[in-house]
Amino acid sequence: MSLRANGSKLQAVTRELANQWQLTRESWRDVKSLEFEQKYIAELLAGVDRALTVIEQLDRIIAKIRSDCE
Repeated sequence: MSLRANGSKLQAVTRELANQWQLTRESWRDVKSLEFEQKYIAELLAGVDRALTVIEQLDRIIAKIRSDCE
């Protein structure tokens, strides 16, 4: 599986997690839910965004290397 495919899969499961979190927030509305969101969900989503950027860069680099070696 290519980096791009893995990046797409990561993006899709992260989107699903965010959707499920929103559904959870409909019934869990207190200070602890806000703390959980800030401490875990927001950090995870930001980390995935950073990882996706790096995955795209690595995919371009690997494609260039392959092209140069052919």
